[in-house]
Amino acid sequence: MGCATSSPKTVVTPVIGVTFAPTPTSLPTATVPAPTTTPAPTLLPIASPIPTATATPAQPLHPLTILAGRQRRYLGSAITFGQALAPGANYTRSIVSYRSDGFKINGLLTLPNTPKPVNGHPILVFNHGFIPPKDYRTNEKYVMTQDRLARAGFITFKSDYRGHDQSEGSPNNYGFPDYTNDVLNALASLKTLSEADPSNVVMWGHSMGGHISLRAMVISKEIKAGVIWGGTVGSFTEIADLHFSRTPRTTLNSISPSDTRTWRDVFFEQFGKPSERPDFWDAISATNYVADLSGPLQLHHARPDTLVPTVLTQKLVERIRAVKGDVEAYYYDNDDHNLYGNFDLAMQRTLQFLKSASKL
Repeated sequence: MGCATSSPKTVVTPVIGVTFAPTPTSLPTATVPAPTTTPAPTLLPIASPIPTATATPAQPLHPLTILAGRQRRYLGSAITFGQALAPGANYTRSIVSYRSDGFKINGLLTLPNTPKPVNGHPILVFNHGFIPPKDYRTNEKYVMTQDRLARAGFITFKSDYRGHDQSEGSPNNYGFPDYTNDVLNALASLKTLSEADPSNVVMWGHSMGGHISLRAMVISKEIKAGVIWGGTVGSFTEIADLHFSRTPRTTLNSISPSDTRTWRDVFFEQFGKPSERPDFWDAISATNYVADLSGPLQLHHARPDTLVPTVLTQKLVERIRAVKGDVEAYYYDNDDHNLYGNFDLAMQRTLQFLKSASKL
């Protein structure tokens, strides 16, 4: 989660690693000598073929770049139902699983008990924030928040992400695209449900889940609207600057339990610091692609927020407005990162926005 202040700017989408061989110089044309009085057979020089200019193969995109995310296919899988949980007021609750990058990923699915609309119920992809993976439990976190969204009539799904609770794979951090992949594969999987309207998808994210939501909405065109609470929604330069001034070296930002270097350490070594390689740092930051957002955004943030700086939301608002995008933001004075003090008000605004976007 981090912060750094820099003036918003409109950024041209970078093109990485494409070079072309120089055009070869044309060879002289062979000429035929003038005939003599007694012509003799003459062997004429044969002009060599001019080589065709070909593009040098492009260097592979770093998997964290937005362009690499757009080139991937997110196929998901059928949803496999597992443990049934106690139902909500007007919906069922189940722990289910799907496939993402070959891993079995679990999550908590709610399905409305209300009559199914003609086209199916709208889908709400629910992206939770950072919780130490060893402490995370599918049916224990964000219960009240998911309940309020489910009561409104959405199909809601909270992916555990890989490495959380019983999900396969290893947990990762901001230096990897893995959780975004898990969320977009979840979206593809949810569209296979007979109860769902596959063309009516919205998204909600908190903290790290806000970072994931923003990335998902500039990679995929399928998300009609998004709401982010206390989101880590800065550029990667800002995350690298401010996040590491607040966060100790834990599994949140270390490469792995056995490698205590942070992803920032590795990126600085491999790609250079942002001042040295702005092309790379711009290419991995969703904030440089806000002109391509798939739908409107509503943002909520405590002021101040001691975990994720409020300035990240403020700067995102400036960036979206600079490209004439659709965004609205609400700030809550003297509240905490989870907006507990203003939960009902923030949820009321969230539901009004998402229901309008999904025509619920």
